[in-house]
Amino acid sequence: MACFIVPLTQAIATTAYRKQLERKALVGQGTHNDSFVSRNLKTLELMLWGGSIMLIIDHIINGEVTWMYPFFTALEVEGGAAVMLREMLTVGLPMSIIVTAVWAAWCYFKERKTVKVNAEK
Repeated sequence: MACFIVPLTQAIATTAYRKQLERKALVGQGTHNDSFVSRNLKTLELMLWGGSIMLIIDHIINGEVTWMYPFFTALEVEGGAAVMLREMLTVGLPMSIIVTAVWAAWCYFKERKTVKVNAEK
């Protein structure tokens, strides 16, 4: 019911970090393409935002998230906050870690392919 909060928070932080890098590049304090991570940050951002939005829609369809306060149906019962926190730690955190690991592997192989193509030239 609240597993999307962790990747959503990571998406917000990733967006803020990418925008900060872009501002620094515009001012001339650094370049946006310093590393393969910063060059591919937009991909991670899109993966996190897309997954979070899909999870929110799924939870709305299943009735776990409502449009009225307290928004999460688990908070309507006593002890619901503990259930939500447990789900965020056992489901949301591993999801974020897996998405980030898949993105890091994708970045690695993309960079490796780029280096290989440049070496052949």
